[in-house]
Amino acid sequence: MNLPILSLITFTPLVGALVVAGLPSGRPDLIRRTALAFALLAWVMSLVLLAAYAFGPAGFRFNEVVDWIPAFGIQYKVGVDGLSVLMVVLTTTLTWVSVLASFGPINERVKGYMISFLILEVGMIGVFVALDLFLFYIFWEIVLVPMYLIIGIWGGANRVYATMKFVLYTLVGSLLMLVAILATAYAYQVGHGGSWVGAFDYVQLQGFAAAGGFGDNFQILAFLALFLAFAIKVPMFPFHTWLPDAHTEAPTAGSVILAGVLLKLGAYGLIRFAVPLYPHAAHTFAWPIIVLSVIAIVYGAIVSIVQPDLKRLIAYSSVSHMGFVTLGIFVFSAAALQGAILQMISHGLITGGLFLLVGVVYERTHDRTIARMGGLAATMPIWATVFGFFILASAGLPGLSGFVGEFLVFVGSFGIAPGIAVSSVVVMVLVATYLLWMFQRIAFGTLSDFLQGLGGHLTDMNRTELTTLLPLGVLIVVLGLFPSVLLDLLRAPAQAFLAAAGVAVGG
Repeated sequence: MNLPILSLITFTPLVGALVVAGLPSGRPDLIRRTALAFALLAWVMSLVLLAAYAFGPAGFRFNEVVDWIPAFGIQYKVGVDGLSVLMVVLTTTLTWVSVLASFGPINERVKGYMISFLILEVGMIGVFVALDLFLFYIFWEIVLVPMYLIIGIWGGANRVYATMKFVLYTLVGSLLMLVAILATAYAYQVGHGGSWVGAFDYVQLQGFAAAGGFGDNFQILAFLALFLAFAIKVPMFPFHTWLPDAHTEAPTAGSVILAGVLLKLGAYGLIRFAVPLYPHAAHTFAWPIIVLSVIAIVYGAIVSIVQPDLKRLIAYSSVSHMGFVTLGIFVFSAAALQGAILQMISHGLITGGLFLLVGVVYERTHDRTIARMGGLAATMPIWATVFGFFILASAGLPGLSGFVGEFLVFVGSFGIAPGIAVSSVVVMVLVATYLLWMFQRIAFGTLSDFLQGLGGHLTDMNRTELTTLLPLGVLIVVLGLFPSVLLDLLRAPAQAFLAAAGVAVGG
């Protein structure tokens, strides 16, 4: 494939944003359709990329390299392996779904909203394809601004507080990341006789790290800075407190992208950069991180039980589910790592669907309080059926994608830390408990007085709402029944990760 397909996928949404910017503000339907068309175009190209990658050799492919700032060895360098190509497809899928889901709820400043979403997609895709650390940082920062606008302008009543908290946490992480990147490039430059060539190139830096080029003390400091930046984004306990507020105040589509993709940026950074570049430090801090991951799994499940708001319950469940991801990364097992990546993808699909379904109810009731719901299955049977499906997927029902990732993390962890693995499995019972209890309270029984007062406004799902959920549901079933579709793509990245971490392949 001679086309610069990665650049085309990355910047197609930017072209879309420019086209939308030129459209008249008084034509909201045209703006919506144009934004959706460009999001769909990026999605189709990402599927072509996935197909082309799946039938070729492993490793970084479709590389594009252009000198950007030659004096410091900074390049526009992009490429994908099995991990990043899957994350690109997840991003493009959830973006067009989110744009379509915004057709009804977003009726003010539609142009600005769609521009923000398309630029957000540029940043997210760029993070997953960047193979130059400076370029990675630029894309990482691009993500912050449109997400800030989406929550701050189109969010709920406490959106200012939520956006400030989100920005402050993210900025702290970004500054730490920048320090680590610059220090790493400088250390590489010193080790190469003062030459900056390759100082920001991920492949060159990984080779330098494998040869022992970064000292142990340097690794400790650089890893801590980079780890904190990624841990805040995941978010790991105790850096998670910005997430429930951001989810609660974000518009529905904003919550979908926040849970489905933005949280994965942190986990991706740990897998792609933090561990391979600083393997000694990664092993040094592995057990504290494993303990924090288990705390997150348990804490997220327990706190979810007592949440009165549907969105906050799902937000805290994300803290618990993402704990399995960081656990799978730092036990340094091939099965656990593949499970962690599958969990990343599955969580994006399932939690994205749950937020879409909560948005359906909110659009009709303007309320998310669990205690005020009840009996929804009688008046919204299609919604209740679809919601029940996503609840079972989130609870880890075998045959659906939510089960596969957590099971592989458990299997991979058991031989290394059996106590940790057993504790994590026990929490899965808690997850099923609070999810099914919540579903029982809002879907069954007699229709609550609050819902009765809404009368004819409580209608079932429409065609557009079902369309947004259909691809997510299909993928959840396919990946649950045929996980090998992804495991084959992830085998080589998992082996490369373990080799970079100094672990025997298959360990």
